[in-house]
Amino acid sequence: MSRPVFKTRVNEQAIEFQQNTRRMIELAAAVKNEEETIRQGGGARAIESQHAKGRLTARERIARLVDPGSRFFELGIYAAHDMYSEWGGAAAAGVITGLGLVQGRLMMIIANDATVKAGAFFPMSAKKVIRAQNIAIDNHIPTIYLVDSSGVFLPLQEDVFPDTDDFGRVFRNNAVMSAMGIPQITAIMGMCVAGGAYLPVMCDHILMTEGSGLFLAGPALVQAAIGQKISAEDLGGAKTHAQISGTVDFREPNDEACLERIRSLVDLMGARPHAPFDHKPPALPAYKAEKIYGVFCGDPGKQYDMREIIARIVDGSVFEEYRAEYGQTIVCAYARIGGWAVGIVANQKLNVQTVSHQTGAKRIEFGGVVYTDSAEKAARFILDCNQNLVPLIFFHDVNGFMVGKESEWSGIIRAGAKMVNAVSNSVVPKITVICGGSFGAGHYAMCGKAYDPRFIFAWPSARYAVMGGGQAAETLVEIKIKQFEREGKKVDEKEKKALYEATRSTYEQQTNPRYGAARLWVDAIIDPAKTREALMWALEAAALNPQVREFKTGVLQT
Repeated sequence: MSRPVFKTRVNEQAIEFQQNTRRMIELAAAVKNEEETIRQGGGARAIESQHAKGRLTARERIARLVDPGSRFFELGIYAAHDMYSEWGGAAAAGVITGLGLVQGRLMMIIANDATVKAGAFFPMSAKKVIRAQNIAIDNHIPTIYLVDSSGVFLPLQEDVFPDTDDFGRVFRNNAVMSAMGIPQITAIMGMCVAGGAYLPVMCDHILMTEGSGLFLAGPALVQAAIGQKISAEDLGGAKTHAQISGTVDFREPNDEACLERIRSLVDLMGARPHAPFDHKPPALPAYKAEKIYGVFCGDPGKQYDMREIIARIVDGSVFEEYRAEYGQTIVCAYARIGGWAVGIVANQKLNVQTVSHQTGAKRIEFGGVVYTDSAEKAARFILDCNQNLVPLIFFHDVNGFMVGKESEWSGIIRAGAKMVNAVSNSVVPKITVICGGSFGAGHYAMCGKAYDPRFIFAWPSARYAVMGGGQAAETLVEIKIKQFEREGKKVDEKEKKALYEATRSTYEQQTNPRYGAARLWVDAIIDPAKTREALMWALEAAALNPQVREFKTGVLQT
């Protein structure tokens, strides 16, 4: 039985549609331009220096590694953005991570960028590698490391070395991935020194190019420590490790030969069982993805229909809305994306008329707000998706949970706790897309970063924090004024306004998706028109893990 295509009601000639389109194109273009700058790594001179050594840059290596004509889906490109300025910055945290097809197989690729501080590990470099490994662990993605790093960035060693999400976790993850049967291939294509030398040796296959170095301590440190004089090549060159120590499996003359060897090894990998999620041949949406620009409205005070956005992402623009007439400020729907069956939980930005739980009187529920009925609906839907092995996609544009007497009396806390419980204990893959606002407990209930989404993406229009910038600024300013008053200081209206603007500016900067992406709170800032593509990458990755735990929620508030 064929299901009906969603009937769009969008007026593409409307002024608001045109305004929305222009605004989103500007936001997406700004992100694209910034990413192009980040892709220059350490700059032209550093790239020339890499070439002078007879080596390719990290991005050139990745381009040769992945299948011809295929795309490398980069993750974490904004890592360390606007950070470490006192050290000249660290573009993309000096390491490139993402998904790519190698011999038709989906692989996680992690490559040190030697054009950025010789590939040294800043604090965010370690966290970025660990995030990529965690994605590989959660989804059972075979992983390729292209190593070209001088080791820990010593001026910041205290923030790189000791903690659970610091450098040592990388090697721990190598061991865990190996024990889980997740294939790992490492190619040493430059320097690999000190603690970093453990990474390649803990992987399944080790390749090394001529002119590279692998040692716990370089020649200078060896001489200082034990007085022994030895060349880098004799100490830990490719020939030494291929013929004497027996550490590397393959010695290659150059980058090109090394990358071709990796492709050959990947080609020999056996097939593994996939996840039990349903998949059928995909169908393109009936409506153009670019029209999302005009549908979406980033103004928190204005309305739009989230179903119009869903229709431009899902296969055939077909979806089955669950309890469509109940709890309407959250849309729950079954659909397919790239052929994969999915359950969608999305904040609806339309105001809806409903009936009061207490009085039976008609009332308005505001779009983007989670009410008791919508939280209960979403919780039940999430339970159903887990019961039926359907991956979950969350679309955020949420102001938070409703407050006030009627809301409290209707059991909003209980309903919210039920939704948070369902999200927390969900065992099917969860993928999150932050479209607009993602504030307060609404961020948590909609599967924010703390709730282990397999992937978390943000549009350039995304904003997330405890509360909106205006509300936060007013609250913080009031606190500061009371503090001044206790100290006997008076604040006039001009000073109050200046304090408000300064506070709001700082807060708005921190809610910008770039700020979150720099700290790896999101995996990528994506073009809204490429949302379907990003979700297809994520779903293909999630399908590599055949293991689905038994679903249990513990105590549910009823």
